[in-house]
Amino acid sequence: MNDTTVNPREVEFYEGLAAFWWDKQGPFWPLHGLNELRVVWIRQALWEHFGPPRDALRPFDGLRVLDIGCGGGILAESMARMGAQVTGIDVVEKNIRTAMVHARQQNLEIDYQARTAESMAKSGARFDVVLNMEVVEHVADLPAFMSACNRLTADAGVMIVATINRTPLAWLFAIVGAEYILRWLPRGTHRWCEFRTPAELRQLLAEGGLQVKKQSGVTVNPLTRSFSLTRRMNVNYMLMAERRPDTFIRVSNRPANAAE
Repeated sequence: MNDTTVNPREVEFYEGLAAFWWDKQGPFWPLHGLNELRVVWIRQALWEHFGPPRDALRPFDGLRVLDIGCGGGILAESMARMGAQVTGIDVVEKNIRTAMVHARQQNLEIDYQARTAESMAKSGARFDVVLNMEVVEHVADLPAFMSACNRLTADAGVMIVATINRTPLAWLFAIVGAEYILRWLPRGTHRWCEFRTPAELRQLLAEGGLQVKKQSGVTVNPLTRSFSLTRRMNVNYMLMAERRPDTFIRVSNRPANAAE
């Protein structure tokens, strides 16, 4: 994959961890804990945007969802269980193989592909919901990556971004605390200089016609290892942005077989 946003260092790092995605006591336990919290927040955000579901057990029926940087499929499976038509993409092929095997074991139909957001955007595909979770701090070219993600968001669609703020407190908690003191994450998982601020993401979303409508911080209790929502966004945070009506792509009324 030759897309300029792919960071070879990150690909190599996650290739070495691919076998541990579904070990809830292993190096990805924080993602499992975060997933439980995020699914509740995402569900509420999508209800507010698309309206109340007809089926509470399958609230995302009919929604086309793209999970960018899907890893082993933790969030993708949660969305599929709630009825969404899910596509999961990742640049680490070992992650995709892990995700495919686990989804098959769970009898879930998820379209997993080893590809980049850029190549998906070039294909012309668009989705009602684009999940951009814990990815932006790992890409080599953030503006190019976000441009692709913006193009993948359909008219009246939404993108949800989750990442870590670039603050001294985030360096203390997410790197020093989580990687070196508590050893919750493998050393080298994050680099402070690649953390992204909410202002930076708001600007890049706006350039693609998306406006932030909902946000929340996320905090963790180091004693119980439990996650909760907070108004403070100086460490972990989530943004939900919707496409502005004035940036909808106008479709011609010409017959489908009309000459180009």
